[in-house]
Amino acid sequence: MSPKPPIATAMVLAAGLGKRMRPLTATRPKPLVEVAGKPLLDHVLDRLRTAGIGRVVVNVHYLADALEAHLRRKAGDLDVRISDERDRLLETGGGVAKALPLILGDRFLIANSDNLWIDGPIDAIRLLADRWDDDRMDALLMLVPLARAHCHGGRGDFQMDPLGHISRRHPSKVAPFVFTGVQIVSKRLFADLPEDPFSFNLLWDRAIAARRAFGFVHQGLWFDVGTPPAIGRTETILGLR
Repeated sequence: MSPKPPIATAMVLAAGLGKRMRPLTATRPKPLVEVAGKPLLDHVLDRLRTAGIGRVVVNVHYLADALEAHLRRKAGDLDVRISDERDRLLETGGGVAKALPLILGDRFLIANSDNLWIDGPIDAIRLLADRWDDDRMDALLMLVPLARAHCHGGRGDFQMDPLGHISRRHPSKVAPFVFTGVQIVSKRLFADLPEDPFSFNLLWDRAIAARRAFGFVHQGLWFDVGTPPAIGRTETILGLR
């Protein structure tokens, strides 16, 4: 069997307002808040480099100038493109939809900029890409068991059957898996889109209904770094405090 072609593009979601991270985000965008000695955004960029992804699209809105200046300094060998949402914040789904012309290839990676993950024995993004099956999938989400979702206060996001199909958590129950903020999707998902800003939940629901949404369990560490207290807890678990 010939190896699968590499993922050409990753999109990093960095346009949010960072309200839960206040007061640290009063003067800087959330992706530039430092954890373990460097900005959250740089942790993501390092993972993308390790996985061999060359083009990175980053959407910007809040304190966009600071983000762009940082990316100019830190891009290095990455081909970084900016998807500008200064005039209008488009939410997660709308932001990715706007950036599609900058994204090479059909399948691409999406990563939130406020989650920090540590690879297991093998690079997580490469494992995710290797698991992709274009005949069956429109979305493949990297999940972590709720019991290993560090600094996460939720009740889980998804259930997963033995074949890897995911479904939503029942509102009154706990689900065993949490979305890590990392996923591979196909541009097939982005058909018949609403004109107004919309959440990526709309696209997930379409893929789930079509039985084309799958999950993959991350074997390494994962941290939900969404609030100031989560920074200290993350650094403690990593042995940095």
